[in-house]
This record gives sequence, C-alpha cells and structure tokens, in this order.
Amino acid sequence: MPPPGVCLNIVNERYKKDGRGTAENPDKFLDQDFEYLREYCLIQGMRYIDDMFPPDRTSIGPGILTPEEMERVEWVRPGKAVQDPYLFVDGVSRFDFSQGAVGNCWFLASIGALTFQQHILKKVLPTDQGFQKDYAGIFHFRFWRFGKWVDVVIDDKLPTLNGNFFFVHSKTPNEFWPALLEKAYAKVCGSYADMNSGDVSEALMDFTGGIHMTFQLKDVPSDLWALMHRAAKSKSLMGCGTPQGETSANTVLPNGIVQGHAYTVTGVTKVTSNGRPVNLVRLWNPWGEGEWNGDWSDNSPLWQTLSASERKQCLQVDDNGEFWMSMQDWCTYYKSVDICCLCPDFLDASGSCHWTSSFHEGRWVAGTTAGGCMNHKDSFWINPQFRIKLDKLDEDCASKQGPNNMLVSLLQKPDKRNRRLVSSLHIGFSIFEVPPEYQGKKGKFPAAFFSSNQPVAQTKNYLNAREVMEFFRLRPGEYIIVPSTFRPNETASFILAILSKNETHIHENSSVQGVEIHKPTVNENIMQKEAGRGKTENKLFRQYSDQYEEVNAEQLQRLLNDNFLNGVNSGGFSLDACRGLVALMDLSITGTLNGQEFIRLWKRAIQYKEIFFLKDTDRTGTLSLGELRNAIEASGLTVSDDILNLLALRYRGSSGDISLESFICLILRLDCMAKIFKKLSDSQGVGMFLRESEWMYLCMYS
Repeated sequence: MPPPGVCLNIVNERYKKDGRGTAENPDKFLDQDFEYLREYCLIQGMRYIDDMFPPDRTSIGPGILTPEEMERVEWVRPGKAVQDPYLFVDGVSRFDFSQGAVGNCWFLASIGALTFQQHILKKVLPTDQGFQKDYAGIFHFRFWRFGKWVDVVIDDKLPTLNGNFFFVHSKTPNEFWPALLEKAYAKVCGSYADMNSGDVSEALMDFTGGIHMTFQLKDVPSDLWALMHRAAKSKSLMGCGTPQGETSANTVLPNGIVQGHAYTVTGVTKVTSNGRPVNLVRLWNPWGEGEWNGDWSDNSPLWQTLSASERKQCLQVDDNGEFWMSMQDWCTYYKSVDICCLCPDFLDASGSCHWTSSFHEGRWVAGTTAGGCMNHKDSFWINPQFRIKLDKLDEDCASKQGPNNMLVSLLQKPDKRNRRLVSSLHIGFSIFEVPPEYQGKKGKFPAAFFSSNQPVAQTKNYLNAREVMEFFRLRPGEYIIVPSTFRPNETASFILAILSKNETHIHENSSVQGVEIHKPTVNENIMQKEAGRGKTENKLFRQYSDQYEEVNAEQLQRLLNDNFLNGVNSGGFSLDACRGLVALMDLSITGTLNGQEFIRLWKRAIQYKEIFFLKDTDRTGTLSLGELRNAIEASGLTVSDDILNLLALRYRGSSGDISLESFICLILRLDCMAKIFKKLSDSQGVGMFLRESEWMYLCMYS
C-alpha cells in the first residue's frame, strides 16, 4: 500500500531540493527502476513484460480499432518481426518514420524537431540500451512532465494487425526507436488512444523542459522571421499548426496543406529572388508525404530566379513531406508557431542580454484559493498571489533591449493520468504594481487592494488550454502576479514560470509557511456569558462520568450531543470524532478525560462555537470555505494556503461546507499539532529529529 498523498508531496518536495526530477537525475515513473528491472531479467534469463503498461487492449485504448480488429491484435517483439533489429540505423532523422493509426501528428511533428538537436535527443533517448548488448526486452525514455523529468520504462512488445505494425513505423524495417519512443509516451499519456489529437507545444515542452513561446500568425510580430532565424541557430525546437476545417477530419486542401494538422519547422532562410530578398520557412509533414504545391514548393518556377548556389543549398525535390514556403504564405495558411528552447537568449537581436527563469508550483482549491477572475471582486483576492521584485537592468541590457523584458507562463497540471479524461479549465493571470503603502505589507493582499488597483499587465483572454503565456514590458519595481481560473471554485494545480531580463526575486505572497499562533480575537465577555449558561461544566461532567470520575469517548459523545449542540441542526459528534477529542485533551494518556481535562475541552469548545457563529455571516449553520479562513484566524491561528486547502479537503462535508462539529475537531487538532511542533522545536524554530517510535507514538494518538 503506497503512503498517503500528503506524504508523497513532502517526499517529492525534498527530492526536488536534493536534485531529483532533473534531466540528470529523473524520477522513476510509476516507481519502476530500469537498471534494477533489466538486471533482474538478465539474471533470470527472461524477457521483460511491463505489468504497468501491459501488452493488451487497455494499453491501446478505445476508439482506434473495431472490436473485431482488437481481437486480432498480436503484440510482437522486434526480434520476432525482423531478423536483426536495431534501436538506431545510421543515426536519427525526421525521415526515418511515418505516422500510424493514431492521430498524434502533434507528437510526431515534435519528434521531427527533436531530431535536429542531438544534445536534447540524448536526454530523451538514453544511449545505454539496445537490441545487441544486455538485451532483456526492456527500454526506457525520459520526458519532462509538469515540473520534473521522469524516466519511463517499457517492454518492447509492439501491437501488430495482420502482421504489420499499425502505430508509428520506421521506413527502415529493422529500426525501432520511433515505435518505442511513441510507446513510452503513450504510457505517460495513459494509452495510445490518449495521444489522439493535441498541440505540438505539449510534446515540445515534454522533450525539453524548457521555455515555450507561442506566436499567433494572424497577429504576427514584425520581427518574427528574424526571431525564428535566431532560434534555429540557438538549438530551439519549432513546430506549427494549421487551422481546423469545417470538420475534425484532416482535409487536404488543393494547395497541399492539411487542415487541423501539425508540422515541424525544419529551416529558416533568406534568399535573393530577382534581386529582392525573400524570407522562407521550411516545413515537414509528419505523414512523411504530402506537400505544399504553391510558390517555393519543390516544383515552383521561382527556384529558377535564385543563383545556382542558393538553389543547390535549399532545393531538394523529393516527396518526403518537406517543403519551403514564403513567410507571407506561411502566415496566411498556418495558425500559430511554437518555439521551445533551453536558453531563450535568442530573444535579443544583440545576444548580449541573458534571461533568467524561475518556476513555482501552486494550486487552486474550490472555496479556499480558487477565487476566479477579476469579475468576481469579492473572491479574486483569495487566489494564490506571487510577489515579484524586478531590480534595475544592467546598462548593457538597458541600452539594447527590445520592447519586452518579461515572459510569464501559466501551465495547468492534469488531475488524471489518462490524457483524454483531463478537462482543462479557462486560465489566465493578472499583474499589479505594488504601491508604496503596500510594499512593507506581509501576507495576501485583501479584496480592497484589487478593488482600488488595476492590473498593469494581464493575459488577453482566459483560454481553455494547457498553457497560457504573454510577453510584457515592466519597469523595475515590485509587483503581484495573480494566476486564476476564469470561474471561481474550480480546483486544479498549476506551474507559474517567469522569464526575465531583470535580476528577479519572487516568492509566494503568504504571511506564513505553515501555521502561526496568535491571540484569538473572540469577545471574551460573550464567551464567558455563553459558558455560564445552563448546567455548569462540573455538573455535566459528574452526570456522564463513570465511577472513576472519567469519561471515555462514548460518554463524551452522549454528553456533547445532549448538551453542547443546543438545537443546532446537525448530525452530531461521531464516535470517531470524540475519540479524536479525547486523544487531544488526554494529558495522562489513559484513553479517558478526567474532570480537569474535560473542563479544558468544554471551555475551548464553547469558545470555538462562538467563533463559528460569528463567522457564519450568511447564517446557514455551516461555514463556507471562505468563512473558514476567517474563523481560523479568529481562533488564534494563521495558516498558509496549502494548509487551508488540506483542511478543506479533510473536514468539509458533501455540501462543501464545514459543520460545527467538524470545525471544533479541526481547530482543536490544528492548534494542538501547531503547539506540539513549537514544543519540539529549538529557539530558531527548527524541528527536532524524531525516532520512529516517537513519531508513531505522536501520530497514532493525537
């Protein structure tokens, strides 16, 4: 049984700080260790079969084959299909393969771009494997997935129908790197069917873990060709796509362009035609065939207007899916271009400015940190806030920089493994300049700040997309970046990436990292008046206690449900909740409460009850998750967004709100655990190391 998710999150964060999740030290996808599994198979003299991505219909997925075809599928190892299989034959090229039965042109176009960059290719396709030395039917590949690199293990069984491989296949029969790479990515996506349709930017990012930029060609920047030319020289990966037609089919237009299709940008050059300069873009169709037939296509007469040397350098007449277009025609018939790179210094024509990048993970949780866009004035402020300080530009960059000095990218992380089941939200972000009166303020900026301040930059639209990004020109100063979903109360995780020419300092704009303890804000007179009503604590205790003048969990349950709720419309305290309350108040560790321990519990419960109804501003008898934040604050505690999100997940009911009983259990546990940590910390707030017995002793009875 795996450990709870909160434990895994802590472990993953510590691994990240230790360098895990990098390209050099990737995480093991689904905890599968390639070296261990291969060594085990070699010792046992067996061929590996991957039980996490088995050679059966579940790995193919729905919608690709008919039920009759699925019954005839055979999974075959390359060595059974050909006599002398190799991972690579004469290197790696975009012309090695053609698309198969799944609609993943976006993925294959990205592979086409990957073949140009050997240093990146070696990260994705490790060279410590093959069909000759130490072959055990097991291979591994590496991808960047939402903030970290993962090492993905597969077996080499490939699906065939009527004796033919029906997914991506090599033009050289005994070369198998394209088919195995596709299988590894299918495993990451959930199945082959989960790779059907997508954007080329997705795989470009997963191959590089770098900075991604998208440019819409209907609103093309004046310097786009020059930027692409520099990007090509700086070892970037580039892809583009055409608009969708009237149907979802990949219709081939009379000019040879395929609608709703992804292409690789394989070249950018400038030629001289009849004495005039012409900017050209070279594209590759991952089908391996089918080309543009207009100006500058393979058989265009315009090639005769060039010098012989330019014509020899650029023109290759071959039906291999690759062709040239003028920049003007390309912008007319294509929708957008994606550029992905490890180092974005090509953004500057001078090449003298160096960009720095930082990545920050966060989460929107319905009711606590998912406030929606600025249309929702009362809740926008509860979204995660990131404070960023831009220092003064150095003189060299200040004198030569272009119009933009910052790129902000917001990437939403999926909540399901199967890619086809992931539902993207409409996301965007706003940037606000911090005025002088707020520059020393700690913690989240309140709703009043956003009511009186307008964003200095923001996304043009909230998009239902994996990622949104924008370029900005910001002067040195202090800013707040607020990423959000369009609608409030939508739960999702995200990665905020910030790329800047400036020296940049950024941190989450939260007042605490975990929990802080301070004085409660409840009115003491009201609390004492409430505590003195009806039966006294001592009389109550004597009425329900046993002969030893103690109450156990069952007795406490009856006491609280009979006397504490006082007509509150609720289901009452459960026995499990009362066991927890006893454990928190049980100083003598007997499993029961004596009179003094009970009175401590009763007085605190009365205090929290008063806070509960003071903060239940809509008088529903429950706390919304927005009201919960205020109630916790009034109880003498301040929590980070992460802790608040966990409390909401743990204690809210089916309606999404917090009942009185749940609030009392929540706040008592939160207060108790915060004080335990303070008690077990040194004067600098650094926690002691606990022995296993101490840890188990603490967590199993608290």
